[in-house]
Amino acid sequence: MSASTALHTDRYELTMLDAALRDGTATRRCVFEVFARRLPGGRRFGVVAGTGRLLSLIRDFRFGDDELRFLRDEKVVDAATVAWLADYRFAGSISGYREGELYFPGSPLFTVEGTFAEAVILETLVLSVLNHDSAIATAAARMSVAAGDRPLAEMGSRRAGEDSAVAAARAAYIAGFGATSNLEAGRRWGIPTMGTAAHAWTLLHDSEEDAFRSQVAALGAGTTLLVDTYDIRRGVETAVRAAGTSLGGVRLDSGDLPTVAADVRAQLDDLGATGTRITVTSDLDEFAIAALAASPVDAYGVGTSLVTGSGSPTAGMVYKLVARQDAAGRWVGVAKASTDKASKGGRKAAFREREDGVATRELVMVSDGFDELDTATEHPTARALQVPLVVSGDADTSAEGPAGVEAARAHHARVREELPVRALALSRSEPAIPTVFVDVA
Repeated sequence: MSASTALHTDRYELTMLDAALRDGTATRRCVFEVFARRLPGGRRFGVVAGTGRLLSLIRDFRFGDDELRFLRDEKVVDAATVAWLADYRFAGSISGYREGELYFPGSPLFTVEGTFAEAVILETLVLSVLNHDSAIATAAARMSVAAGDRPLAEMGSRRAGEDSAVAAARAAYIAGFGATSNLEAGRRWGIPTMGTAAHAWTLLHDSEEDAFRSQVAALGAGTTLLVDTYDIRRGVETAVRAAGTSLGGVRLDSGDLPTVAADVRAQLDDLGATGTRITVTSDLDEFAIAALAASPVDAYGVGTSLVTGSGSPTAGMVYKLVARQDAAGRWVGVAKASTDKASKGGRKAAFREREDGVATRELVMVSDGFDELDTATEHPTARALQVPLVVSGDADTSAEGPAGVEAARAHHARVREELPVRALALSRSEPAIPTVFVDVA
């Protein structure tokens, strides 16, 4: 199987390329921009995720023999276009928000500059990565806000496709989760992994106590025992008898969690297991986690809701042409004017204005020209949001791999501190800060 990502695209991108090569517009310099018109689910902020892995995928966006043969056999494009694709390598430049950064409606979070031909065919790959990963990261950030200082573990692999499960674990870690159950995510991205035993382990043995003693023998008394296969109260008693009062933790995966957690905490304390932690893992989302804030819960494991974006499985981002050169080589801003789908033409420079360290608005400077964009010098009290990601085809490798994940996680933790308090509420509302566009004369 080819490692190429070139066919992770929609057919119409290649038919546009085919036509552009025919009429001579393929070499026009263009600027494409990724942004979200609105935040899904009435959320108050979004989290950019997927950038680091996207850069690697763009590097692998090459048409090898297998891909070219398919295009020829299916008559997707003509022979001249097949020949052009054989030498394809993205040689343009990309700037964007750092991974882990917050975004709002209209934020120019990923900008692709190059010829029409080389930039247009990246659309589907770019959107499939950023829409998925940013949706997961945004949901994870909301869960992290709800959890406060209590740790979160991602455990939703069985509720997602095999590849999207790995991407979801990565996005969740960037946005505040501390571990994943997915071993491939641990291997590929350096994310801490966790997990002990499922209900099948208890059901395998002749008694619950046999299962617990065997697990303790293998993993030590500091392990976490799943105590709700049968009767929870009896399970807790058996767990402490098997591991002693130094038992690391118990996990609850069913029942009315606030009530059950309180009862289990009291029982553990009565048994002398005062240091034993309680982890809950039953169909949690940000609202269920918030409802457990006053309960004696020490950690959360989240699955289905997290890897499906907690009701918003896509970030709703679009990839639009916002500037191009005309036949005379002059730069012009272009925009879509469709009802409810309008875009803002022109190249953009984005800044986050703050007051006493708290974000107040997203300021986006817009220019039809190519060399007239503001820099940080013009906005000394604001934070510049865009950084170079690809320069003349060469990607910033510091954004890739496990090191890139750690950098994105640290960046997210820093920038989330800038959010106003109202942004941390879970209820549906307008974005936490407005996006203001200013046209540069």
